[in-house]
Amino acid sequence: MINIGVIGYGYWGPNLVRNFSEIPGIEVTTVSDFKPELLAKVGGRYPKIKLTRDCRDIFNDPEIDAVAIATPVSTHFELALAALQAGKHVLVEKPMTVSSEQAMRLIDEAEKRNLVLMVDHTFVYTGAVRKMRDLVVTNALGDIYYYDSVRVNLGLFQHDVNVIWDLAVHDLSIMNYVLPSQPYAVSATGMSHVPGEPENIAYLTLFFAGNLMAHIHVNWLAPVKVRRTLIGGSQKMIVFDDLEPSEKLKIYDKGITLNGNNESVYQMMIGYRTGDMWSPHLDMTEALRTEGLHFIDCIQTGNRPITDGEAGLQIVRILEGATQSMKQQGRLIELDTAKVAV
Repeated sequence: MINIGVIGYGYWGPNLVRNFSEIPGIEVTTVSDFKPELLAKVGGRYPKIKLTRDCRDIFNDPEIDAVAIATPVSTHFELALAALQAGKHVLVEKPMTVSSEQAMRLIDEAEKRNLVLMVDHTFVYTGAVRKMRDLVVTNALGDIYYYDSVRVNLGLFQHDVNVIWDLAVHDLSIMNYVLPSQPYAVSATGMSHVPGEPENIAYLTLFFAGNLMAHIHVNWLAPVKVRRTLIGGSQKMIVFDDLEPSEKLKIYDKGITLNGNNESVYQMMIGYRTGDMWSPHLDMTEALRTEGLHFIDCIQTGNRPITDGEAGLQIVRILEGATQSMKQQGRLIELDTAKVAV
């Protein structure tokens, strides 16, 4: 039995507690939050769970093996570091930290203590995203030309981070998992329409080696909710619509063919290929349950998580670069793609 403590019972904490409580081999022993009204909700639904307003009670409890952190991003580093130093395995909500320096510090601490450090990039554990990765890895799409995503809605406005750190982190984690390479540079533009508040709309363009590029649009000020991703390949193309109730993933046998003399643009002919569309069967297990099972498996076996500290660091580096670019009206920012030495 693995005992886990959860810090934070606001927006995401209830989902963590619910899923961990339903996974065999796990017991949620303690929940910490500084708001008494939130702890009262825990007590009403889970009477056996210990409640505390001081997260140090979790760190100091020798019976607790792992800690899940679902608090504002500004607190992630301090809480995760304290948990690791207390000998606990850690699952931390996205984004991992507010800086790459903090992320590298957590990676080093986890490696030094032989503890699991995992980032809650939940979409990576959905059936649709895992199927997309399978299609890319098996070269079913051919050469990948582009990754294009839109994630917009009306709210929820955040006060501590801009829309890139709130919404784009989802698409970046999907991109990082699905695509075969990492971007070397990013350009971003954005704007705030609420005085004194962070940017609520942003556009990111990411550049890769070769002719692959990615574009991400995020917006808190849209009249409709859209969650759509397109991946274009030389053989097939993908449309992933997370709001679709059933056929979330559609694969199109569409594209272009080049005929004639490629050395002369006047002799080269572009043909259009229109084939079938099919929607594959997807694993509909709740992503957070799949993620929780993976977290426990990594604790028990010593395997590295799919969304480990390195994956979290890669996303934070892109977020930092995008934020820097946005402040300079879209200037191209080169990204540090070096791995952490351990």
